[in-house]
Amino acid sequence: MSKITRVSAALIATMAVTPALANDPESCATVRLSDPGWTDITATNGVANAVLTGLGYKPDIKTLSVPIGYEALKNGETDVFLGNWMPAQQKFRDDLEASGKTEELVQNLEGAKFTLAVTDAAKDLNIKDFADLDAHKDAFDGKIYGIEPGAPANQSIATMIADDKFGLGDWELVESGEQAMLAQVARNDAAGKPSVFLAWAPHPMNVNLAITYLSGGDAEFGPDFGGATVHTVARKAWAEECPNAAKLFKQMVFSVDQENTLMGNILNESTDPADAAKAWIEANPEPVAKWLDGVTTLDGQPGAEAVMASVK
Repeated sequence: MSKITRVSAALIATMAVTPALANDPESCATVRLSDPGWTDITATNGVANAVLTGLGYKPDIKTLSVPIGYEALKNGETDVFLGNWMPAQQKFRDDLEASGKTEELVQNLEGAKFTLAVTDAAKDLNIKDFADLDAHKDAFDGKIYGIEPGAPANQSIATMIADDKFGLGDWELVESGEQAMLAQVARNDAAGKPSVFLAWAPHPMNVNLAITYLSGGDAEFGPDFGGATVHTVARKAWAEECPNAAKLFKQMVFSVDQENTLMGNILNESTDPADAAKAWIEANPEPVAKWLDGVTTLDGQPGAEAVMASVK
């Protein structure tokens, strides 16, 4: 008997002896999520989309920048956000908590990191720390490549420049989306030109590029090279009204390796996020079983069985 078959049999046996929870009302059928355009959140949203669809829900994923996404959550225009990176988004999180309209459901990832880095083209410059950058301004054309406008990390860089910290007062922050940023960095790298840019893990960039994460940015990004955790935040009223769907999100946690695999399939193999998610779910029934423990379909049927059947 294969591993997947054994796990599936165990799931069915567990469901046979576990009483089903009350299903959510029909008003909970549509679950609204936001996506800032980052591949890691696109990947986790893709998994959430596949699981919710298998349970009979109708996920609605909107592409919203981080500031607009948080306002949408606070104002009741979205229900769930899987990408609360901490401590980088602490100010947004403080605002959410002050509103009393949202709540954290779970820490969905640990072991992440998020700070400035340089590519291997800067190897001969021996740059290891933020303080090493300004002496080599000309090699970088005085540019720091960031992500989309309004992102908290960009705000940290802009403040660093405005305050002339590390002598970077005459540098330029170049803002663009994740993919545009990484494409520019890759072009520079291929031409032997060094880049300093926002880098993070999990992400396939750590495989596709030779990256050196820089020390010295503790005040801007946190210690341990911007060591981070990622949290799932929900509209409080939604979590109360839709406890079955909320239970799913409270149990949906990932590892760095899992997200690297998902993102690699999306970016490196140009797989549609929904297809990548389905393939990953089918190949990884054990973590999915934990997510679906005690979770039913929208109409009250065993959730795990329905989801696994939906991805085959």
